[in-house]
Amino acid sequence: MPVEMSRQRFEELVGDAIDLIPPEFAAAMDNVVILVEDRDPEQPNLLGLYHGVALTERTSQYGGVLPDRITIYREPILGICDTEDDVVEEVAITVVHEVAHHFGIDDARLHELGWG
Repeated sequence: MPVEMSRQRFEELVGDAIDLIPPEFAAAMDNVVILVEDRDPEQPNLLGLYHGVALTERTSQYGGVLPDRITIYREPILGICDTEDDVVEEVAITVVHEVAHHFGIDDARLHELGWG
């Protein structure tokens, strides 16, 4: 049975997960916004998505672009969790996973590190 949680509470958990990012990494994040949406219409089971140009791929030509987007999808996360504690853990994992993509870390390496 999926966990029921208000959008406001879920957004608070995303904020808490962002606060877990070490200060040196948070300070290095550049031109990126983190959003919460209910679900990705094309991939309804997706938990999170990074869309942008990773810091490791930016060149001197990078500039004047809209911010990268990290989207955390509320309904799929709630759907795979049994308790609020599960939601807290899954939100943290998903946020860290997507922020890692902003830093150029791919899925294979994230799985090796336990953040898959």
